[in-house]
Amino acid sequence: MAYEIKGLNEECGLFGVWHHSNAAATTFDGLHSLQHRGQEGAGILTHEGANLHRVRGLGLLAEVFSDPEKIKSLPGNGAIGHVRYATAGNHGLENIQPMLFNDSRFGSFGLAHNGNLTNAVALRRLLATKGVAFQASSDSELLGDLITKEPTDNFIAAVKAALTVVRGGFAYLVMTKNCLVAALDPNGFRPLVMGTLPDGGTVICSETCALDQVGATYLRDIEPGEMVIVSDAGIRFERYTQATNLTVCAMEYIYFARPDSVIRGVSVHEARQRMGATLAREQPVEADVVLGVPNSSLSAATGYAKASGLPYDLGMIKNQYVARTFIEPTQARRDRGVAMKLAVVRSVVANKRVVLVDDSMVRGTTCRHIVRLLKQAGAKEVHVRIASPVLKFPCFYGIDIQTTAELIGANHSVAEMTTIIGADSLEFLSVKGLVDAIGLPATNQYHGLCTAYFDGHYPTPLYDYQETFDAEAEKLGLYKGV
Repeated sequence: MAYEIKGLNEECGLFGVWHHSNAAATTFDGLHSLQHRGQEGAGILTHEGANLHRVRGLGLLAEVFSDPEKIKSLPGNGAIGHVRYATAGNHGLENIQPMLFNDSRFGSFGLAHNGNLTNAVALRRLLATKGVAFQASSDSELLGDLITKEPTDNFIAAVKAALTVVRGGFAYLVMTKNCLVAALDPNGFRPLVMGTLPDGGTVICSETCALDQVGATYLRDIEPGEMVIVSDAGIRFERYTQATNLTVCAMEYIYFARPDSVIRGVSVHEARQRMGATLAREQPVEADVVLGVPNSSLSAATGYAKASGLPYDLGMIKNQYVARTFIEPTQARRDRGVAMKLAVVRSVVANKRVVLVDDSMVRGTTCRHIVRLLKQAGAKEVHVRIASPVLKFPCFYGIDIQTTAELIGANHSVAEMTTIIGADSLEFLSVKGLVDAIGLPATNQYHGLCTAYFDGHYPTPLYDYQETFDAEAEKLGLYKGV
């Protein structure tokens, strides 16, 4: 159960709307603001009376819907949409969402999923014994398959029962001709929010930036273990479980979410600034200028600069039109991709001691290349400061880090990592510093956050992954000194 780690890969983005005259176009606009969460494929499904219509494809949202006729082919006043990055399953069209199901009792319904199920292997075996013919290889369709096998004629009851069977990190949107249903896992690993449109329509989506994009007013976050049922009769809130334990994925604040989003009342931009400021206090260094790795590290870099009293400057420029480097098949091509993506402003770094702030370090290859670029541009010293703790452990809840084999922090000391990346020094934010910087209310021992990637404290059983993870952790001695 091991996957190659190519980088901190984006998760998936969800957008749903109900009772809105221009549902497909609004969903397109909302997904556009969530493109950072998934760039492998996109799809939109709408309902028009008793009919469901779907368009999906591989590539960016604008590529999938490059023909305006595709949006026109999606009539109706309800829609769900999805942008995908694969955390489970292969990369074919069959795994691009929304998924579509046909049931003799419930009729047709669509489903979109963000996250990763930790008991997917067991569920697939169970469903196979019940005669399910799987339409895809990802874990996303499993909830839909479970719904079709529930012995009830009540669709909401079937959804509720199916949700009690799946485990792991998940945010779901499910749509029939009669309603839009949203559900969040009992830990709230993934963000999911709802808002209202000026015409009275309801929006449910992955981040508040998508609400802003379509002019919706934020209503509230979906709670862990909660179902929201939106229909022409109104909005209904139900719980499918009372066994909840809020542990928001810390990487949402560190890297994944857009800086203009708000998660659980915490501004992502301000949280990143506080991470940078805390890092400056924990790991100071004598230097002349602070730089951030564009784009996700800029908030943390400004926080570091302000707290340290050092000037912040724009020392690197990102070419927005270069493809993602983590999908390249060879290291040489990945290095070339980094060189094409980032350029150094020589006048900012020449003959200066540079503090380079980045949000995280996975393999260290990109950081090593950036350090080399800065020194080639004349930097006297490069001191790398990472605005998150050392990544030592896999994630099983929806981030594509499911083996420690390529995690540099799981295999090397900080001193060894410093040598590998060619920096003059390297330091990381502490776990406590991260938790304090995000500042969620400490409602449990996890302070409302999942920090398992840094400390190995998983808030749930790992089910399918437990045996493999235990063996790998023992081999690497991961819990020694944690």
